Amino acid sequence: MLSVYSFTSAAIVASTIFSLLLFLSLDDNPMMQWLFGALAVIFEAGKFYAWYEFGERRAHGNYTGAASALVFYLILALISIGGSIGGINSATNAAQSEQRQAQAQIDAYNRQIDAIEQQIALNNQAAERYIELDRIATGVARLQKENNQLRKEQQQLALERDSLPAVAQGSILGLISNLANTLGVSADQAQSWLVIFLSVLLDLFAAFFVGVIGEEQRFRHWYRHPRTTPLTPLDTEVSHHAQKVNDESTTPSEMSTEDPDSPYAEIKAALAAKTLRCSKKAVMAEYALSQEAVDTLFVHLQQQGLVAKKPNHHYHWVG
Repeated sequence: MLSVYSFTSAAIVASTIFSLLLFLSLDDNPMMQWLFGALAVIFEAGKFYAWYEFGERRAHGNYTGAASALVFYLILALISIGGSIGGINSATNAAQSEQRQAQAQIDAYNRQIDAIEQQIALNNQAAERYIELDRIATGVARLQKENNQLRKEQQQLALERDSLPAVAQGSILGLISNLANTLGVSADQAQSWLVIFLSVLLDLFAAFFVGVIGEEQRFRHWYRHPRTTPLTPLDTEVSHHAQKVNDESTTPSEMSTEDPDSPYAEIKAALAAKTLRCSKKAVMAEYALSQEAVDTLFVHLQQQGLVAKKPNHHYHWVG
Protein backbone atom coordinates (compact mmCIF):
# COMPACT_ATOMS: atom_id res chain seq x y z
CA MET A 1 0.00 0.00 0.00
CA LEU A 2 2.97 2.31 0.52
CA SER A 3 3.74 1.95 -3.18
CA VAL A 4 0.10 2.62 -4.08
CA TYR A 5 -0.03 5.76 -1.94
CA SER A 6 3.30 6.93 -3.42
CA PHE A 7 2.17 6.41 -7.02
CA THR A 8 -1.17 8.07 -6.31
CA SER A 9 0.44 11.08 -4.65
CA ALA A 10 2.94 11.47 -7.50
CA ALA A 11 0.20 11.29 -10.14
CA ILE A 12 -2.02 13.78 -8.29
CA VAL A 13 0.88 16.21 -7.76
CA ALA A 14 1.91 15.96 -11.43
CA SER A 15 -1.65 16.53 -12.63
CA THR A 16 -2.02 19.49 -10.26
CA ILE A 17 1.26 21.06 -11.42
CA PHE A 18 0.29 20.80 -15.08
CA SER A 19 -3.11 22.35 -14.32
CA LEU A 20 -1.37 25.14 -12.40
CA LEU A 21 0.87 25.86 -15.40
CA LEU A 22 -2.21 26.45 -17.54
CA PHE A 23 -4.28 28.41 -15.02
CA LEU A 24 -1.38 30.63 -13.90
CA SER A 25 -0.74 31.64 -17.50
CA LEU A 26 -4.26 33.07 -17.84
CA ASP A 27 -3.35 36.37 -16.15
CA ASP A 28 -0.18 38.22 -15.12
CA ASN A 29 -1.81 39.90 -12.14
CA PRO A 30 -0.47 38.21 -8.94
CA MET A 31 -3.88 38.34 -7.27
CA MET A 32 -5.56 36.68 -10.25
CA GLN A 33 -2.78 34.11 -10.40
CA TRP A 34 -3.46 33.22 -6.77
CA LEU A 35 -7.16 32.86 -7.53
CA PHE A 36 -6.59 30.77 -10.67
CA GLY A 37 -4.02 28.65 -8.84
CA ALA A 38 -6.47 27.96 -6.01
CA LEU A 39 -9.12 27.12 -8.61
CA ALA A 40 -6.78 24.60 -10.24
CA VAL A 41 -6.05 22.92 -6.90
CA ILE A 42 -9.77 22.81 -6.00
CA PHE A 43 -10.62 21.26 -9.37
CA GLU A 44 -7.93 18.60 -8.97
CA ALA A 45 -8.93 17.74 -5.39
CA GLY A 46 -12.62 17.69 -6.33
CA LYS A 47 -11.96 15.47 -9.31
CA PHE A 48 -10.29 12.71 -7.30
CA TYR A 49 -12.79 13.03 -4.45
CA ALA A 50 -15.63 12.64 -6.95
CA TRP A 51 -13.98 9.48 -8.31
CA TYR A 52 -13.56 8.13 -4.78
CA GLU A 53 -17.22 8.88 -4.03
CA PHE A 54 -18.21 7.12 -7.27
CA GLY A 55 -16.56 3.93 -6.02
CA GLU A 56 -18.07 4.28 -2.54
CA ARG A 57 -21.63 4.84 -3.76
CA ARG A 58 -21.43 2.09 -6.33
CA ALA A 59 -20.16 -0.32 -3.66
CA HIS A 60 -23.15 0.55 -1.46
CA GLY A 61 -25.63 0.08 -4.29
CA ASN A 62 -26.48 3.78 -4.57
CA TYR A 63 -26.36 3.90 -8.35
CA THR A 64 -28.07 7.27 -8.64
CA GLY A 65 -25.45 8.85 -6.40
CA ALA A 66 -22.72 6.98 -8.26
CA ALA A 67 -23.96 8.38 -11.58
CA SER A 68 -23.98 11.95 -10.23
CA ALA A 69 -20.44 11.49 -8.83
CA LEU A 70 -19.32 10.12 -12.20
CA VAL A 71 -20.75 13.15 -14.02
CA PHE A 72 -18.87 15.50 -11.69
CA TYR A 73 -15.70 13.51 -12.20
CA LEU A 74 -15.98 13.58 -15.99
CA ILE A 75 -16.50 17.35 -16.02
CA LEU A 76 -13.54 17.99 -13.73
CA ALA A 77 -11.45 15.40 -15.59
CA LEU A 78 -11.98 17.26 -18.88
CA ILE A 79 -10.79 20.48 -17.22
CA SER A 80 -7.81 18.66 -15.72
CA ILE A 81 -6.89 17.00 -19.01
CA GLY A 82 -7.05 20.40 -20.69
CA GLY A 83 -4.71 21.78 -18.04
CA SER A 84 -2.34 18.86 -18.42
CA ILE A 85 -2.32 19.29 -22.19
CA GLY A 86 -1.50 22.97 -21.80
CA GLY A 87 1.23 22.30 -19.23
CA ILE A 88 2.93 19.47 -21.12
CA ASN A 89 2.63 21.38 -24.39
CA SER A 90 4.20 24.46 -22.78
CA ALA A 91 7.14 22.42 -21.48
CA THR A 92 7.61 20.77 -24.89
CA ASN A 93 7.45 24.12 -26.69
CA ALA A 94 10.06 25.54 -24.32
CA ALA A 95 12.43 22.67 -25.14
CA GLN A 96 11.81 23.14 -28.85
CA SER A 97 12.36 26.91 -28.53
CA GLU A 98 15.77 26.39 -26.94
CA GLN A 99 16.73 23.98 -29.69
CA ARG A 100 15.54 26.37 -32.39
CA GLN A 101 17.52 29.25 -30.88
CA ALA A 102 20.71 27.19 -30.80
CA GLN A 103 20.10 26.00 -34.35
CA ALA A 104 19.42 29.59 -35.47
CA GLN A 105 22.88 30.66 -34.26
CA ILE A 106 24.51 27.85 -36.22
CA ASP A 107 22.48 28.74 -39.33
CA ALA A 108 23.57 32.39 -39.02
CA TYR A 109 27.24 31.38 -39.03
CA ASN A 110 26.62 29.06 -41.98
CA ARG A 111 25.01 31.87 -43.95
CA GLN A 112 27.97 34.17 -43.31
CA ILE A 113 30.42 31.45 -44.34
CA ASP A 114 28.42 30.76 -47.53
CA ALA A 115 28.31 34.48 -48.34
CA ILE A 116 32.11 34.71 -48.02
CA GLU A 117 32.46 31.64 -50.18
CA GLN A 118 30.31 33.25 -52.86
CA GLN A 119 32.39 36.43 -52.69
CA ILE A 120 35.57 34.42 -53.13
CA ALA A 121 34.05 32.68 -56.15
CA LEU A 122 33.17 36.07 -57.70
CA ASN A 123 36.70 37.33 -57.06
CA ASN A 124 38.10 34.27 -58.78
CA GLN A 125 35.92 34.94 -61.80
CA ALA A 126 37.11 38.54 -61.87
CA ALA A 127 40.73 37.37 -61.58
CA GLU A 128 40.30 35.15 -64.65
CA ARG A 129 38.99 38.18 -66.53
CA TYR A 130 42.00 40.25 -65.47
CA ILE A 131 44.31 37.47 -66.65
CA GLU A 132 42.63 37.52 -70.04
CA LEU A 133 43.21 41.28 -70.18
CA ASP A 134 46.85 40.80 -69.14
CA ARG A 135 46.40 42.85 -65.98
CA ILE A 136 47.86 40.38 -63.53
CA ALA A 137 49.98 42.87 -61.62
CA THR A 138 47.19 45.37 -61.01
CA GLY A 139 43.96 43.32 -60.81
CA VAL A 140 44.82 39.75 -59.96
CA ALA A 141 47.18 40.59 -57.08
CA ARG A 142 44.55 42.76 -55.42
CA LEU A 143 41.87 40.07 -55.76
CA GLN A 144 44.18 37.41 -54.36
CA LYS A 145 44.93 39.60 -51.35
CA GLU A 146 41.20 40.17 -50.82
CA ASN A 147 40.52 36.43 -51.10
CA ASN A 148 43.17 35.68 -48.50
CA GLN A 149 41.49 38.09 -46.10
CA LEU A 150 38.10 36.54 -46.82
CA ARG A 151 39.52 33.05 -46.16
CA LYS A 152 40.76 34.18 -42.76
CA GLU A 153 37.32 35.61 -41.91
CA GLN A 154 35.72 32.41 -43.08
CA GLN A 155 37.98 30.28 -40.91
CA GLN A 156 37.31 32.53 -37.91
CA LEU A 157 33.56 32.17 -38.38
CA ALA A 158 33.90 28.40 -38.70
CA LEU A 159 35.86 28.26 -35.43
CA GLU A 160 33.21 30.34 -33.63
CA ARG A 161 30.45 28.15 -35.02
CA ASP A 162 32.18 24.94 -33.99
CA SER A 163 32.83 26.30 -30.49
CA LEU A 164 29.11 26.73 -29.83
CA PRO A 165 27.57 24.19 -27.39
CA ALA A 166 26.21 21.17 -29.18
CA VAL A 167 22.47 21.25 -29.78
CA ALA A 168 21.21 18.53 -27.47
CA GLN A 169 17.99 16.95 -28.61
CA GLY A 170 15.92 16.02 -25.56
CA SER A 171 14.21 12.66 -25.24
CA ILE A 172 10.78 14.16 -25.76
CA LEU A 173 11.90 15.94 -28.93
CA GLY A 174 13.45 12.75 -30.23
CA LEU A 175 10.23 10.88 -29.49
CA ILE A 176 8.19 13.51 -31.32
CA SER A 177 10.52 13.31 -34.31
CA ASN A 178 10.31 9.50 -34.42
CA LEU A 179 6.53 9.58 -34.10
CA ALA A 180 6.26 12.08 -36.93
CA ASN A 181 8.43 9.89 -39.16
CA THR A 182 6.57 6.71 -38.21
CA LEU A 183 3.06 8.11 -38.63
CA GLY A 184 3.95 10.20 -41.65
CA VAL A 185 2.67 13.43 -40.11
CA SER A 186 4.21 16.77 -39.23
CA ALA A 187 6.13 17.30 -35.99
CA ASP A 188 3.38 19.61 -34.69
CA GLN A 189 0.69 16.97 -35.25
CA ALA A 190 2.83 14.30 -33.61
CA GLN A 191 3.41 16.60 -30.64
CA SER A 192 -0.34 17.26 -30.28
CA TRP A 193 -1.24 13.56 -30.27
CA LEU A 194 1.56 12.75 -27.85
CA VAL A 195 0.55 15.51 -25.44
CA ILE A 196 -3.12 14.42 -25.47
CA PHE A 197 -2.13 10.79 -24.91
CA LEU A 198 0.14 11.63 -21.96
CA SER A 199 -2.49 13.89 -20.38
CA VAL A 200 -5.26 11.28 -20.59
CA LEU A 201 -2.87 8.57 -19.39
CA LEU A 202 -1.89 10.66 -16.37
CA ASP A 203 -5.53 11.13 -15.32
CA LEU A 204 -6.37 7.46 -15.86
CA PHE A 205 -3.29 6.44 -13.89
CA ALA A 206 -4.25 8.65 -10.94
CA ALA A 207 -7.92 7.59 -11.06
CA PHE A 208 -6.95 3.91 -11.08
CA PHE A 209 -4.86 4.22 -7.94
CA VAL A 210 -7.49 6.34 -6.20
CA GLY A 211 -9.92 3.51 -6.94
CA VAL A 212 -7.44 0.99 -5.54
CA ILE A 213 -7.20 3.02 -2.32
CA GLY A 214 -11.01 3.12 -2.09
CA GLU A 215 -11.21 -0.65 -2.51
CA GLU A 216 -8.56 -1.11 0.15
CA GLN A 217 -10.44 1.14 2.59
CA ARG A 218 -13.67 -0.78 2.03
CA PHE A 219 -11.87 -4.10 2.49
CA ARG A 220 -10.33 -2.91 5.74
CA HIS A 221 -13.74 -1.80 7.01
CA TRP A 222 -15.22 -5.18 6.10
CA TYR A 223 -12.29 -7.01 7.70
CA ARG A 224 -12.59 -5.06 10.95
CA HIS A 225 -16.40 -5.33 11.02
CA PRO A 226 -17.23 -8.68 9.37
CA ARG A 227 -20.85 -9.51 8.70
CA THR A 228 -20.39 -13.06 9.95
CA THR A 229 -19.59 -12.31 13.59
CA PRO A 230 -20.70 -14.90 16.17
CA LEU A 231 -24.26 -14.41 17.32
CA THR A 232 -24.94 -13.39 20.90
CA PRO A 233 -27.96 -14.82 22.72
CA LEU A 234 -29.79 -11.58 21.99
CA ASP A 235 -28.92 -11.88 18.27
CA THR A 236 -30.17 -15.43 18.21
CA GLU A 237 -33.44 -14.48 19.82
CA VAL A 238 -34.06 -11.63 17.37
CA SER A 239 -33.16 -13.81 14.38
CA HIS A 240 -35.43 -16.64 15.51
CA HIS A 241 -38.23 -14.21 16.15
CA ALA A 242 -37.87 -12.65 12.67
CA GLN A 243 -37.70 -16.11 11.11
CA LYS A 244 -40.85 -17.07 12.91
CA VAL A 245 -42.65 -13.99 11.60
CA ASN A 246 -41.41 -14.61 8.06
CA ASP A 247 -42.52 -18.21 8.10
CA GLU A 248 -45.45 -18.94 5.82
CA SER A 249 -47.46 -20.35 8.68
CA THR A 250 -47.25 -17.09 10.62
CA THR A 251 -50.46 -15.10 10.43
CA PRO A 252 -51.04 -11.36 10.98
CA SER A 253 -52.82 -12.17 14.22
CA GLU A 254 -49.74 -14.05 15.47
CA MET A 255 -47.54 -11.07 14.67
CA SER A 256 -49.76 -8.80 16.66
CA THR A 257 -49.47 -11.00 19.73
CA GLU A 258 -45.69 -10.66 20.13
CA ASP A 259 -44.02 -11.21 23.45
CA PRO A 260 -43.61 -7.73 25.02
CA ASP A 261 -40.39 -8.88 26.65
CA SER A 262 -38.69 -9.98 23.41
CA PRO A 263 -35.88 -7.82 21.95
CA TYR A 264 -37.86 -7.37 18.76
CA ALA A 265 -40.76 -5.83 20.63
CA GLU A 266 -38.40 -3.63 22.64
CA ILE A 267 -36.62 -2.39 19.52
CA LYS A 268 -39.89 -1.74 17.70
CA ALA A 269 -41.24 0.16 20.70
CA ALA A 270 -38.09 2.29 20.89
CA LEU A 271 -38.28 3.10 17.17
CA ALA A 272 -41.97 3.97 17.44
CA ALA A 273 -41.31 6.26 20.42
CA LYS A 274 -38.45 7.96 18.51
CA THR A 275 -36.12 7.26 21.44
CA LEU A 276 -33.92 5.24 19.09
CA ARG A 277 -32.69 6.53 15.73
CA CYS A 278 -34.06 4.48 12.88
CA SER A 279 -30.80 3.16 11.49
CA LYS A 280 -29.01 -0.14 11.51
CA LYS A 281 -25.93 1.33 13.17
CA ALA A 282 -27.97 2.80 16.00
CA VAL A 283 -29.73 -0.51 16.65
CA MET A 284 -26.45 -2.43 16.53
CA ALA A 285 -24.82 -0.03 18.98
CA GLU A 286 -27.76 0.10 21.39
CA TYR A 287 -28.53 -3.64 21.58
CA ALA A 288 -25.12 -5.14 20.67
CA LEU A 289 -26.53 -7.04 17.72
CA SER A 290 -24.65 -8.48 14.80
CA GLN A 291 -25.00 -7.11 11.28
CA GLU A 292 -26.93 -10.16 10.06
CA ALA A 293 -29.43 -9.95 12.93
CA VAL A 294 -30.04 -6.26 12.30
CA ASP A 295 -30.44 -6.84 8.56
CA THR A 296 -33.02 -9.54 9.24
CA LEU A 297 -34.82 -7.27 11.69
CA PHE A 298 -35.09 -4.36 9.24
CA VAL A 299 -36.25 -6.66 6.45
CA HIS A 300 -39.05 -7.83 8.73
CA LEU A 301 -39.95 -4.24 9.70
CA GLN A 302 -40.11 -3.31 6.00
CA GLN A 303 -42.36 -6.27 5.27
CA GLN A 304 -44.71 -5.09 8.01
CA GLY A 305 -44.70 -1.57 6.57
CA LEU A 306 -43.26 -0.08 9.73
CA VAL A 307 -39.98 1.04 8.17
CA ALA A 308 -39.33 2.52 4.73
CA LYS A 309 -36.15 3.31 2.85
CA LYS A 310 -35.43 6.80 1.53
CA PRO A 311 -33.88 7.46 -1.93
CA ASN A 312 -30.52 7.87 -0.22
CA HIS A 313 -30.92 4.34 1.24
CA HIS A 314 -31.44 5.62 4.79
CA TYR A 315 -34.30 4.19 6.83
CA HIS A 316 -37.14 6.09 8.52
CA TRP A 317 -40.01 5.00 10.75
CA VAL A 318 -43.45 5.20 9.20
CA GLY A 319 -45.37 3.31 11.95
